[in-house]
This record gives sequence, C-alpha cells and structure tokens, in this order.
Amino acid sequence: MANQKVSRARPETVREYGKTIDFGRTAADYGRHRADFPPALFDRLVAMGVARPGMRALDLGTGTGALARGLALRGCDVTGLDRSALLMAEAARLDREANVTIRYVQAEAEDTNLDQASSELVTAGQCWHWFDRARTAAEARRLLVPGGHLAICHFDWLSSAGNMVEATEHLIMKHNPAWKLGGTFGVYPRWLRDLAEAGFSEIESFSFDVTVSYSHEAWRGRIRASAGIGASLGPEQIAAFDTEHATMLRQRFPREPMLVPHRVFAAIGAAP
Repeated sequence: MANQKVSRARPETVREYGKTIDFGRTAADYGRHRADFPPALFDRLVAMGVARPGMRALDLGTGTGALARGLALRGCDVTGLDRSALLMAEAARLDREANVTIRYVQAEAEDTNLDQASSELVTAGQCWHWFDRARTAAEARRLLVPGGHLAICHFDWLSSAGNMVEATEHLIMKHNPAWKLGGTFGVYPRWLRDLAEAGFSEIESFSFDVTVSYSHEAWRGRIRASAGIGASLGPEQIAAFDTEHATMLRQRFPREPMLVPHRVFAAIGAAP
C-alpha cells in the first residue's frame, strides 16, 4: 500500500502552560533535526515479544513517524495517527527515504474512530504527556486484541549541572518563561500508574542511556522544533532565541560535534 493520509476535521493544536502548542508550525525542523528512537529500543521490544514482523501496530501521536518507522523497518504493519497533517506529511517524506510504507490517519488519540480490537500493538512516542491520559489508555484498550500491548516510549535529552543541555534549557526559559518541560530525569513512573488504572496487566518498564551526536546547526534545529520554541513562539521570538542560542553554543561549547546525553524509557502493559 502506498503512503496514505486519511484526513478528518480535527484540531491540530493543544494548550499547555497558557500557550497554544502546534508542532505543525515546526514540521520541517522536527523532521530534519529530531533524532529517531535508537535501534536498541526496537531490539528490546522484539526480544520481549511486544513487537514482531507482520504485527498490526498503531502509533498514537506519531508526529514525523520516528516510532512508527522503526516498527515498520522491523516488519510491522503500521498505522500512524496524529492531529497534525503537516507533521504526517513530513513523516511520509521520511518514510519514502527509508523505503517503508506506513498508513496515516488524522485523528485524536483519545478518540481514534478506528475499529475495536484492530491492533496487536499500540505505541505512543514522546507524546503521552500531551494526551488526556486516562481517555487515551482506555481507547488503547479498546483498540487492542486480548494480549496485545500498549508501549509508552520516551527519548529525552538529559540536563546536568554545567552541560550544554542545561545551558540551552536556561535560554529557553529566558525566552519563554512559561515553559515547564525542562530538567527531566527521563523516567516516568506515573505512566505505570496510568497503565494499571486502565486495567492493563503484566506491566513493566525499562530505561537505558545513549548519546546523540549534534552539530551546532542541528542542535539549534532540534530546539527550534521543541514545544518551548518553534511550537509555541512567534517568528520574531523564534529568530531572537535562535540568534542568542547560536552565540551561546559558539562561545561556551565550541567543539563539534557535541555528544548530547539522552535516556530512553518505555512503560509497557498487556491488554486483558
């Protein structure tokens, strides 16, 4: 099947910390500069029996398809779902470059309008915090066959005292004081409770650390693609931030490429 986007009238933005968040506005930077989930994540999901070739998988909040594409490359039959048509168009471009086929649906994770028991695996990559979590977990249960899995995955940069990530986060907060997503430890125990309260069983989690290589230009693009900058600020504000960010990197962290610490986290539950 060719890459396909099934459009339905849905809002493409969410509200957070008093601002409208629209990742579609930064789709180009998002697709070009956000690092994909590392292969080791998919290797673990396959080893656990959570993913396997031929499995019907649905990726909620798919964005530019980083999680969906990793599953498709391992032989899964994947549908990606997102509010933003612009992000999914960027995902389809990246799919063509990777020579994989993914079907895309524009809808909300809380109300997909997809058939009951139509998926063997439901995933959510880097997006669970944007959803109404209780409603989305209930929808995932509806969509899963008995014994199917919901896998909530994150891939976060790690801030520590004096490192480049901390300096970047301070600069984001200078330009967008309402931004509240910095300083993450990259582990989300609340997601385990979400799974339990929705009736999932055999709940487990894992995490591991990797480094991602970024040039100054690529890191600037990565941050422009973040909720605190490109998805919530106006063009002049984004430009002002980016100019100051470039100067800070050049003066304080001149060596390229920069090795940026990241943590992968996954919370997994089985549908009864």
